Amino acid sequence: MLRASGTGLAGLTAGRAANLPAHTTVPTAGPGRARSTILFFLCGGSSHIDMWDMKPEAPAEFRGEFRPVATSADGVAICEHMPLLARQAHHLAIVNGLTDGGQATGDHHAGYYFNLTGHAPDITFRTQGNDRRPQPDDWPAIGCVVGARRPRHPALPQTFTLPYRPSKPPYTRPGQFAGRLGRDHDPFFLKGDFAAPLSFTVPDLVLETDGARRLADRRALLTALDGLRHDLDHEVAVGNYTRQQQRTFELLAASSTAGAFDIHRESPALRERYGATINGTSLLLARRLVEAGVPFITVFWSEEDEVVAKKCASGGGWDTHAANFTCLRDHLLPEFDRGFSALVADLADRGLLDSTLLLVTSEMGRKPKIGDPRSGGVAGAGRDHWTACMSVVFAGGGVRGGTVHGATDPRGEYPAGSPVRPADVARTVYAAMGIGDLRATDTLGRPYDLLDGGTVLPILG
Repeated sequence: MLRASGTGLAGLTAGRAANLPAHTTVPTAGPGRARSTILFFLCGGSSHIDMWDMKPEAPAEFRGEFRPVATSADGVAICEHMPLLARQAHHLAIVNGLTDGGQATGDHHAGYYFNLTGHAPDITFRTQGNDRRPQPDDWPAIGCVVGARRPRHPALPQTFTLPYRPSKPPYTRPGQFAGRLGRDHDPFFLKGDFAAPLSFTVPDLVLETDGARRLADRRALLTALDGLRHDLDHEVAVGNYTRQQQRTFELLAASSTAGAFDIHRESPALRERYGATINGTSLLLARRLVEAGVPFITVFWSEEDEVVAKKCASGGGWDTHAANFTCLRDHLLPEFDRGFSALVADLADRGLLDSTLLLVTSEMGRKPKIGDPRSGGVAGAGRDHWTACMSVVFAGGGVRGGTVHGATDPRGEYPAGSPVRPADVARTVYAAMGIGDLRATDTLGRPYDLLDGGTVLPILG
């Protein structure tokens, strides 16, 4: 019962705050070519200057150990340690000079929020730092807005998150949920297994051998439990609990959903191409969800790698406070290169890339000048947080590949020319997905806009 109703119980524990404001949205489809989006979030803060925006002419203490290499796109160079992706560069649009404009805090929480929602963090991110919890009136994640505005999928949820929810409770990162849109628009969570990545399972959506009887028993038990809720206020929080509970049961009962989550149906050769890691299999599962018609899938880079965490003085992801070059060369870049290049090529081979938008982003870049005080300075060879500048990468979904937009100064520290803002990235995703009308109404009938500001980047064909 607990497994079958897990999402419902999560909605219930939010209590009365869950109705604080629930909003009305109307699905809107425009001329955008993308029918689905996969957002690949490199948790920890990936190094723009070591991946996409390299500065080979900068002083050694800035440019670091890596060198750029030519790619399949004329005039586009990326890091030498991404050779597989270099062959796919004609599909990529690299956006450099993305900046927080001084509106973030340098903390991970604020970086997640800004880049997942397109909205600047409010004052609570400065006063609470990484203790700031997700709030019911937060601005919604880009994926939740897309899910709310796209036509409803006949069997599956509109948005998925996998293979985990950053970060470990109680320090859950804000910005990854539906916030003021209401919990009914939260992403549906699929949990991966770092220790057994090729056995990706979704326990809540798998009926066991006596599944029909067990499902009926779960319904009966939950019906009985409903009788114990008479003392609760009958408000939106309870209604949301019922909706999420019903959604879980619909997924459990629908025979058409099980195959979408079974990556064992893919050939061993293709699974090997993506890589036998939780990040690689998550990207493969995301591709299956695209084939099933899901509008938005977010893959968060798993931070459960204890080897990387110890070596890089990080949480296990891209937060390379120490040994930046060793961690990137030996661990992070090879895994990323393999998995993401496989996704791009796989979608292209299946004729799905033009209708699937890909976005690679992170919560921040890394400080161009090498040496982080928390890891011994220059001797520690780490790069600290850097919110003044970062890079994101688009592909597919009507994006003009083989292009670079935006620029930074000769040391990769600050934008050169017109800076790119997180709101611009969000606006570009909405445009690619055919979503132009972002008006919404709160419970008091007051209109507001789901995204203030931002312009569509000139990367869409």
